[in-house]
Amino acid sequence: MIGTKHKFVKSVVAGMAVLGSVLALSACSSSGSSSSSSGKTTTVSFFNMKVEFKKQLEQAAATYNKTHKGVKVQVTTVGGGTDYQTNLKAKMQSGKTPDIFALEGPQQLQTYKKYLADVSAGKAIKQALPGTLNTVKSGSQVLGYPVLQESIGIVYNKTIFAKAGIDPAKITDQASYEAALKTLNDKKAQLGIEAPTAFPMKEWWVIGQHAVDPFLSTEFNGSVTKAYNAKTISWKNSQYFKQYIDATTKYSAQPVQSMDYSTQIEKLFSTGKVAMAEQGSWVYPTIESVNKDLAKNVGIIPIPVNDKTSGKLPVGVTQWWAVNKQADKKTQKAAMDFMDWLFTSKAGKNIVLTDLKVVPAYKGFDSSKIADPLGKATYKYIDDGKTQGLVFGGFATDWAQNGMAPELQKYVAGKESWNAAIKNSENAWKSARAGQ
Repeated sequence: MIGTKHKFVKSVVAGMAVLGSVLALSACSSSGSSSSSSGKTTTVSFFNMKVEFKKQLEQAAATYNKTHKGVKVQVTTVGGGTDYQTNLKAKMQSGKTPDIFALEGPQQLQTYKKYLADVSAGKAIKQALPGTLNTVKSGSQVLGYPVLQESIGIVYNKTIFAKAGIDPAKITDQASYEAALKTLNDKKAQLGIEAPTAFPMKEWWVIGQHAVDPFLSTEFNGSVTKAYNAKTISWKNSQYFKQYIDATTKYSAQPVQSMDYSTQIEKLFSTGKVAMAEQGSWVYPTIESVNKDLAKNVGIIPIPVNDKTSGKLPVGVTQWWAVNKQADKKTQKAAMDFMDWLFTSKAGKNIVLTDLKVVPAYKGFDSSKIADPLGKATYKYIDDGKTQGLVFGGFATDWAQNGMAPELQKYVAGKESWNAAIKNSENAWKSARAGQ
């Protein structure tokens, strides 16, 4: 989710119901960390933002704890309908800083800089794929472990597309996208669907981060760093974006304004009631948990943009795991050891591929064993050179949530014009940058 998802998600990006139990820790370090290394057991608190990984990470931690005496990794997950970054900020302010926590891009790198330990000596860090560390580098230091590579796009049901006679490879621009939506709508009864797609406009990260990303990417040449350094945006693709929003809301299950992620993916897409859903590769575990048979027949295509980026899937690292520098050295090492185990050991890599079901950000993985079709499709786009960089991690502080998503919601509700929505989003970006 990517966004915050993730949330990219990510994980984010989504957006992000507090899940899991609150960590019961025996003591706090003098720095305010929630870790405990007193006695024989070193406790590592892991604050996870990807709800899709909740059970899997808890199981990974349980496996690690059994085979590594003297260490206890405890996972708490916040995400889905609860904003992770807000909860993380509250933890930092309360002095209960987790030992491992998620970063989504350059802004979090700056916000939490005093908490970020240098993890450049990590075994896994030395195996990181080219480019996956760029966002978290500060001089000679590396301030986070890349978690995974994710893609943002339109997830579709292959079975429904085949019955409707739609070739996903031919959906490359706004015209072909709207034609596919119309075909699905005209054949709703025949296909047994309620609507062509589902668009959760209640989730700010879906509309403010993920939907926006491919349309703004060309302004920054696909560079999250350039996005982060941009004082203003010019919205060169605003009319294409309007076409996309108009078509998607028109052919979506209703009401879009109150639709959330759970309704979109669990209640509509995973049950075969809609044929498409704007999301990302991270949704596969959720789909599989609802309908294993349907999950075998899903694919992902780029959100159509009427310019040279059409046909390119936005792909990138949407999340890094940081280690709390204010925890004691023993706890910091235990946190790094756990992540090194997850990304380099045989048992850990098996969890990454078969349980987390992600596209790895490290060398040493057998890509042929990527378990899910969305991951495989993402890897094929990477292998074919048909990708563009994700940039939403460099958006101005809170812009997606407070400066872009509300404008789109007002536009779709008929409360303001498109031009006003775009102009207001431009001003919000400029103001957010000025306040940084």
